[in-house]
Amino acid sequence: MRDLRSRIRSAYLVLATFAVLTAGCQPTDERPGLWLSGDAEAGPVQDWSFSDATEEIFVETRTRYGIRHSVTIWGAAQGGHFYLPSLYYGEEEYPNARYWNRNVVRDPRVRVKIGDRIFEGTAGLVSDEGEWGRAAQAFRHKYPEFEEYGREPGAKWIILRFEPGSTD
Repeated sequence: MRDLRSRIRSAYLVLATFAVLTAGCQPTDERPGLWLSGDAEAGPVQDWSFSDATEEIFVETRTRYGIRHSVTIWGAAQGGHFYLPSLYYGEEEYPNARYWNRNVVRDPRVRVKIGDRIFEGTAGLVSDEGEWGRAAQAFRHKYPEFEEYGREPGAKWIILRFEPGSTD
């Protein structure tokens, strides 16, 4: 009887592991996750305005050891582009204080999930002041707290532009 219970427990463990592996481990709020579940949409995106209806998005990055890493962040559209913010405090410097930012600098290939839609592409730091200002305005419009968080002593917003496309 004990052997049968052990086999049943093993079978449940195998099924649970399989369920986790096939479903992915998406992040939730402040808890990071692994890979995002779902198939990526094909084709370019001309209008990102659909993203205005989704407050939090997921970004999946590639770690150096082969396991995907995903986080929950904000995202805003402006001028045909989609932007991802990252907030740094005090002496923190880009990309060192955020694991997902370090991953993007090392390998810019990412997947972005907005609602139920997944997009593959690359992410890169916005360094042009004009573009940064336009993207920041889009964040201020969508997220009123964007301005408030940026006022904290030593706070600095980093903005990355997501470019959809193949990540092969």
